[in-house]
Amino acid sequence: MSDVIPNEYMDLFEKKSFAHFATLMPDGRPQVTPVWCDFKEGYVRVNSAKGRQKDNNIRRDPRVALAIHDPDNPYRYLEVRGTVEDITEDGAEKHIDALAKKYLGLDRYPLRSEGEVRVIYKIKPEHETHMNVG
Repeated sequence: MSDVIPNEYMDLFEKKSFAHFATLMPDGRPQVTPVWCDFKEGYVRVNSAKGRQKDNNIRRDPRVALAIHDPDNPYRYLEVRGTVEDITEDGAEKHIDALAKKYLGLDRYPLRSEGEVRVIYKIKPEHETHMNVG
């Protein structure tokens, strides 16, 4: 559970809800990418490959935000702002496979690139906003 995210919005992390993940470019402008995510032990977790733009941005400035819409009701969403407190390769391959199972119904993530190194970003929620209409 989270002391920041309301319990009635935790289901968004169980659904096939895409998150729009914002990081900060070197000049301060936002960079946004749709990502898969989950929630475990107080952290929103996002998986990506080392060396991508979001990876470079996070390593330079760990402040991030995510907006997650309910796939069953586009007028219900959760926005989370926080800080990436940990970047780890440990368990990242298993994590991307678990996300592929959740989002694609596949046992193994099918879009791996040769030599790619997967990482998990553990985001500590610091602030949230939400809305539910309908």
